[in-house]
Amino acid sequence: MAHCGGSPVGAVKLLVGAIASAPAAPEPYAALAELWQDRRPELKEGLGGDGSLSAVAAQAYFFFLDGDMDDAVMTLGSVTGVRPDVAWGAAPWFGDARFLGAVSAAALAEACLRTLDYGHDLDTDEMREHFVPWFHALDVVSERNPVPESLAAMARLPRACGRHELSFALCDRADAVERVVWTAVARAATWRVLGDLDQAATALERALRLDSANWSLYLDLADVRAEQGDFAAAASLVEQGLVYNPHEVLLRAAGAAYRTRLSGSSEDLSTLIALSPELADTTYRNLLIDYACAGPKLPHGLVAEAHRIREN
Repeated sequence: MAHCGGSPVGAVKLLVGAIASAPAAPEPYAALAELWQDRRPELKEGLGGDGSLSAVAAQAYFFFLDGDMDDAVMTLGSVTGVRPDVAWGAAPWFGDARFLGAVSAAALAEACLRTLDYGHDLDTDEMREHFVPWFHALDVVSERNPVPESLAAMARLPRACGRHELSFALCDRADAVERVVWTAVARAATWRVLGDLDQAATALERALRLDSANWSLYLDLADVRAEQGDFAAAASLVEQGLVYNPHEVLLRAAGAAYRTRLSGSSEDLSTLIALSPELADTTYRNLLIDYACAGPKLPHGLVAEAHRIREN
């Protein structure tokens, strides 16, 4: 700690910097373990409430040292979500049998979701290489503790990395235990990424058979039908979803867009324009506007108004 003025917190930050440079090297972890053993009260006080990347990365390892594998993996997931360009999962403890044998499927699933929080592009060869330890953990934990809902959530990470076969394998493993709606949704999402809309629709129809009162499933399937060019089916599915949630703005906006595309209804396009400010997802909003403005014989002024919303 001579380089840190005797500060254990400063030493932690230096060691995490070394880990970021060489995540698989064991030496910084050995030094962190020694600090945790010798200076725990000071570290707890100094790192408590510190949300910096270095503090959170160290805390993930300290959770592991204390045998709290669930908090360890979820914390590492948060760190990875911020800096996926660092192969944090290459840490020796992340592949340790004690960790893989104790971490719960629910915690690993939550960690996977946290890696996706910041929307980084993970579908590259470099990212796939960085996430190899995560893929191994998914395989081990999903076999040991095959909780279907957790496996469905886990499937999002390999899908984001372009490892579609692993995403499907997790769904297969979940279905072998029990068929649940979220596994079908996970399958549909992967098929959609792959561009197979027929398979995506089949999976969503299966999800609806499992949960026929879920309005979001009707919207998901309606969006697939719209992507296939079947706007009549899309509008009908939205209407079915509105039975279960008549005030949901996403359903109302999608229904207005799909009806406009079918009939060229000025009233429906005006409805979509009025609802647009309530649509937080601007990509989806713009897609609905594009669909609607391709409807037949719409007034040019109304179309221009919709396009202005799209451009803002």
